[in-house]
Amino acid sequence: MAEDTSPIKDEQMYQALRDEGNSKQKSARIANAAARDSRSEVGERGGESGSYDDWTVEELTQRAREIGLTGYSDLTKDELIKALRDS
Repeated sequence: MAEDTSPIKDEQMYQALRDEGNSKQKSARIANAAARDSRSEVGERGGESGSYDDWTVEELTQRAREIGLTGYSDLTKDELIKALRDS
């Protein structure tokens, strides 16, 4: 009997997040956190940081560097924000 080797632990939530337009990485991160803890706990943790719109370009590029984005050096502030939200 084959084991479930899928890295996605809550496939239904993952698909719903992908259908909303979220990236694969973000959808997997949220779905796996929900499976590990609980959906309500994950929802309570979300939304604690300020809006990227309030960040400086320097802070946005620092965050892009931290999460491993590439090709961000020539992006405008709005493009940086979109890249960060889509990651």
